[in-house]
Amino acid sequence: MSDLCESDSFYVPGVAPINFHRNDPVEIKAVKLTSSRTQLPYEYYSLPFCQPTKITYKAENLGEVLRGDRIVNTPFQVSMSVEKKCEVLCNFPNKPVTLTVEQSKLIAERIREDYYVHLIADNLPVATRLEFYSNREEEEKKKEKDVQFEHGYRLGFMDGNKFYLHNHLSFILYYHREDVEENQEPTYRVVRFEVIPQSIKLEDLKADEKGMCTLPEATGSAPQEIDPSKENQMLFTYSVHWEESDIKWASRWDTYLTMSDVQIHWFSIINSVVVVFFLSGILSMIIIRTLRKDIANYNKEDDIEDTMEESGWKLVHGDVFRPPQYPMILSSLLGSGIQLFCMILIVIFVAMLGMLSPSSRGALMTTACFLFMFMGVFGGFFAGRLYRTLKGHRWKKGAFCTATLYPGVVFGICFVLNCFIWGKHSSGAVPFPTMVALLCMWFGISLPLVYLGYYFGFRKQPYDNPVRTNQIPRQIPEQRWYMNKFVGILMAGILPFGAMFIELFFIFSAIWENQFYYLFGFLFLVFIILVVSCSQISIVMVYFQLCAEDYRWWWRTFLVSGGSAFYVLIYAIFYFVNKLDIVEFIPSLLYFGYTALMVLSFWLLTGTIGFYAAYMFVRKIYAAVKID
Repeated sequence: MSDLCESDSFYVPGVAPINFHRNDPVEIKAVKLTSSRTQLPYEYYSLPFCQPTKITYKAENLGEVLRGDRIVNTPFQVSMSVEKKCEVLCNFPNKPVTLTVEQSKLIAERIREDYYVHLIADNLPVATRLEFYSNREEEEKKKEKDVQFEHGYRLGFMDGNKFYLHNHLSFILYYHREDVEENQEPTYRVVRFEVIPQSIKLEDLKADEKGMCTLPEATGSAPQEIDPSKENQMLFTYSVHWEESDIKWASRWDTYLTMSDVQIHWFSIINSVVVVFFLSGILSMIIIRTLRKDIANYNKEDDIEDTMEESGWKLVHGDVFRPPQYPMILSSLLGSGIQLFCMILIVIFVAMLGMLSPSSRGALMTTACFLFMFMGVFGGFFAGRLYRTLKGHRWKKGAFCTATLYPGVVFGICFVLNCFIWGKHSSGAVPFPTMVALLCMWFGISLPLVYLGYYFGFRKQPYDNPVRTNQIPRQIPEQRWYMNKFVGILMAGILPFGAMFIELFFIFSAIWENQFYYLFGFLFLVFIILVVSCSQISIVMVYFQLCAEDYRWWWRTFLVSGGSAFYVLIYAIFYFVNKLDIVEFIPSLLYFGYTALMVLSFWLLTGTIGFYAAYMFVRKIYAAVKID
C-alpha cells in the first residue's frame, strides 16, 4: 500500500522519479568546477577532460545561469546495476592522453586553488565520503566511524610542491528496488551517488586493447603526477559499482542536506526567541505605561498644567508631520524596501513548504528574481501614497525614481563584478543574452508595474495626520550625545542582529562554501522575530527622539532601524577573515561586492519595517492627545 501512496504522491514539478530497468543507461552529467578559495566557478570542459563525440548543454533556467552551472554530458558509460571493474575513458584502446604544457599548467593551477568537480547522475550531485574517527573513548574508536560527505570530488591534491591529479574515479551508485507485479521486470531508482577519486600512475594502470584496465594493489601504486613544466602522459579511467539501498527515493536528498555536520542550533534559536520576546514584552510595557501617563497628563483639564511648562513630545505636535528633505528619495527607498519585504516573505514561505528544494536547481534564484519584478506593484503603491502624504506632486519622476534607484545600484555593482568574472573566463559570469533578458524584465515588467502601483497610490487619499503642521518650524534644542545618529544606529542594531546571526552563519556558508541551505522553517521564524524586533526598537528610538523635542524623525528612523545592517557588515568582514581562505584580489572583490549588495538590501528591508512601525506609532500617540 505504501508504494501506491508513494507513486501517487505529490511531486514538485520537474523532480518526479525516473524508473530504470536493468541495463538502462544512467546518464552522468557534469555541472561545474568550484572552489571556495577563488569563488569563481568554471565549466567542466575548461579543463582537458575526456570529451564525448557530441557535447550537448542542457537548457537552463535563470537561477542556474546566475549560479554558474553549465550542465553538460560526459563520456562515462554507466548502466543500471551493471558493474565495471576498470575501463579507459577516452583514446581507445590504451593510448595515453597527452597533456600539453599549457594544459598541465592549467590543471596544476586548479589543483593548487583547491577546485572540486561536480557531477550529477539522475539529478543527484556526486559526493565524496569522508570517514574519520570522532573524539570518543579509545575502545569505541574501533567501532564507530563518523561519516561526512562533501560535495563533488577534489580535482587532485598537492604533496610538497608536486601536483597529483585524480585520474581514476570509482563511482559507487546506490539503487532502491521498487515493488512491482510478479511477472514484470524489476525497476530501480537511483538514491545515492558517491565517488572515490584516486590518482594512479600511467605505468600502474595496465590497460589492454579492449580498453579494460587493472587497478594496482592499494599499497604499491604511485600517484599520477602532473608536472606543469612539461608534457604529461596519463590515462583517464573509471569503475562502477552498484549497491542496493533501503533509502526511499523521496528521502534521497537527506544525506546531502545534513552534510555539514552542524547540530542545528535549536537551542540558540529558542534562546533568541526568548530573549526577543522578553525584551519586547518589557519594552511594550514601559512604552505603554509611560505613554498612558503622558497622555493622561496632557489631557488633564486645565489644572495646574497651565502654570507648568509643557515638556516632552506634545511640544513638537505642530512640527512632527512636517515633510522631510528629499521626500522623493525617501519614498523611493521605502518603496524598494516594501518590494524586498514582499519578495522575501513569499520566497521564504514557499521554500518552507518545500517547493524550492535544492533538487530543482536554480529554482530559488529564479523565483526571487521574478517575484521582485512582480512585487513592483506593491512597492510603487506604498511609495506613491507616502510621496503624496509628504506633499510631493511630481509623481512620474517619483515612480521612475522608485523603479530605478535600488535596482539600478544592484545592476551597476553586479555589472562591474561581472566584468571582472568575464576577464577570468569563469562560468559564473552572466552571459550577455541573460543580461539583456534581465534588463528587459526590469524595464518590461518591473518598471510598468511600479508605475501602475505608483499611479494608484498617488491617486489614493494620503495618510491622514492627526495634527496640523505649524507655519513656522520650531527651534530644536541642543541634543545630548547619546541622541547622535551613529549611537542610535549602534544601539538599534544589536537586538535584531542578535536574533538572527546564527542563521546568518548558515546562509553565508551556503553562499560562499557551496553548501546547501534548506532550513527555511527556521528562517521563517527568524524573519518574524526580525520584523518584531525591528519594529519595537524603532518605536522606542522615535519615542526618545520626540521626547528630546527633535521632530526630524523621518530619515532618521529609516537610517537607525537599518542599524543591524551595520552589524551584518562587521560579521561579513569577520567571516571573511576567519572562515574563508581567500587570498587573491578578484575573489576578495567579489566577496565584498556581493556583501555590499546584501548589506544594502538588508538595510532597506529593516529600515522600511522600522519606518512604517514608527509612523504608525507617531500617528497613534498624536491622535490620543487633545490639542487646542
